[in-house]
Amino acid sequence: DVQLVESGGGLVQAGGSLRLSCAVSGFRFDDYAVGWFRQAPGKEREGITCLNSRDGTTYYADSVQGRFTISTDNSKKTVALQMNSLKPGDTAVYYCAAMFRTACYGVGPRIPDVATWGQGTQVTVSS
Repeated sequence: DVQLVESGGGLVQAGGSLRLSCAVSGFRFDDYAVGWFRQAPGKEREGITCLNSRDGTTYYADSVQGRFTISTDNSKKTVALQMNSLKPGDTAVYYCAAMFRTACYGVGPRIPDVATWGQGTQVTVSS
């Protein structure tokens, strides 16, 4: 079975950094694209970044472009999200996702493209 487990969330001041990690099992990065979504209180879940290892294609939402970086480590079987210059508006539960292998081409991460979700990790940015 495909499983994803996030870690690394927490409380940070505005302007600070956090690194989220997602431990994956049950699949190869060549078989799935991977992405990060977030859901703030009272808002819909939104896709913020994705990566397709078949050719290294990445996508970043405008709201995180230049501040967040997605990466994979095949040897450690992890997906990381490096978040810099955090803002209070980044406060949300962050979810790692395994996405169908055709995802993340031309469009950002979309919920219908998600095959499996992680359980989520809370990120809180104080002002």
